[in-house]
Amino acid sequence: MKTMKTNGSSHPHAEKKGSTVRLVAWEITRNCNLNCIHCRAAATKGPYSGELDTDSCFRLLDQIAETGTPIVILTGGEPMLRPDIYRIADYGTGKGLRMVMAPNGTLISEKSAGQLADSGIKRISISLDGATKERHDSFRAVDGAFDNALRGIRYAKDAGIEFQINTTITKANLDEIPRIQEIAVELGAVAHHIFLLVPTGRGKYIIDQEISAEEYEKTLNWFYDQREKTPLQLKATCAPHYYRILRQRAREDGKSVTFQTHGLDAVTRGCLGGTGFCFISHRGIVQPCGFLNINCGDVTKSSFKEIWNHSEVFLSLRDFDQLKGKCGKCAYKRVCGGCRARAYEATGDFLAEEPLCSYQPGAKTDK
Repeated sequence: MKTMKTNGSSHPHAEKKGSTVRLVAWEITRNCNLNCIHCRAAATKGPYSGELDTDSCFRLLDQIAETGTPIVILTGGEPMLRPDIYRIADYGTGKGLRMVMAPNGTLISEKSAGQLADSGIKRISISLDGATKERHDSFRAVDGAFDNALRGIRYAKDAGIEFQINTTITKANLDEIPRIQEIAVELGAVAHHIFLLVPTGRGKYIIDQEISAEEYEKTLNWFYDQREKTPLQLKATCAPHYYRILRQRAREDGKSVTFQTHGLDAVTRGCLGGTGFCFISHRGIVQPCGFLNINCGDVTKSSFKEIWNHSEVFLSLRDFDQLKGKCGKCAYKRVCGGCRARAYEATGDFLAEEPLCSYQPGAKTDK
């Protein structure tokens, strides 16, 4: 992992607007009971050394609360493999943070769903990467993952916890996305969030499953068309081009687009890494996102607030004029920004142009 200094308080863009942290994804553990083929962490059933203990987790939540009241996503690995997960969620709730969780659903029982609700978990996200158990189980590399996820969803719903469905899009499931969205509605989900594959972790080994730039564009346009056809909140993640498409299509349709600016379904801009969002690893390393494997600071050695406000990487990401190639020239760079993780994996430069984008900037219609 590349390490970047965090003592950049003299950076000319240190006070760059938009530096309020709104979402923190925290890899509370890297242990996992599944073996998903796309996993950015290549997580397995550990144990992993150096994970933050309970008291360290409490201190980190104290530090996060110093920055405001962001949403904290407890993720993994599989967060429910931590025996202290309910205490941690409860502590964050007591600090005024909105605590949510991204489990895979297979470990949720009637009892644990009640414990999640009692600890203040407001929402969970469950991934469905296939419309059938055969397709989903193949993606998750564990038999029974699909049926057990659906069972976990039912328990969570009965406990009064709202849930969203997440889907990572690859060539293997591209044809099933409409049906997955229908299943989300049938299950009673509040939202459907799609993720475009980022080739990191085990995802590097299925890069041949990454959809093309043209398929990417077509899929995001289809996703836009669902906005008035489904009761679900829709959000595209790791798909910054969607935020360009939103504006292009709205202009073509003669419509104004109302953007939700708060919460898990917030539609604000494309790549949020380092601008309104960050990732914290199981060892306390802060990164722009889970896919952009750059060490921006260590919460066991420096405060979260100090890292968020002064990391040179974060300050660079907040200055959109530093983007290079066609991203730097694009009129939509402030609403899209390109995927910084894909740029980094392709070139070693997180400010380089997004490699999976077919759009060519410079048209007179750019606004």
